[in-house]
Amino acid sequence: MWHRETTRLMRYAIVGVISNAIGYSIYLLITWLGAGPKITMTLLYAVGTGAAYFGNRRWTFGHTGAALPSIIKFCLAYGAGYGINWALLAYFVDHAHYPHQWVQAVAIFVVAGFLFLTLRLLVFAHDR
Repeated sequence: MWHRETTRLMRYAIVGVISNAIGYSIYLLITWLGAGPKITMTLLYAVGTGAAYFGNRRWTFGHTGAALPSIIKFCLAYGAGYGINWALLAYFVDHAHYPHQWVQAVAIFVVAGFLFLTLRLLVFAHDR
């Protein structure tokens, strides 16, 4: 069982590192061009959610159940993750005045941990 969970975590990390490295690079570029941090994160989050579903459903979690229920739960989980990310940017950038680049970099890891647990325990739970 530990080996299976370790494999899932490693696969989740691989999908996450690739997608977040690309997404964070685009985030830095778009904000450098003048777009606001929260709107940029929102646009990238929407695009990244679709890619993450397909990258994680079968390969990371080995989900073989019906797609529609898992898509709905996945979107709800990612909506909660978005809320966490937005709140971190809103508080630490707008109120505490930390550089948005650093806040977003930390937020990637905070949200990733939240999402791994949520996907494993709630979204793709029936395959355990």
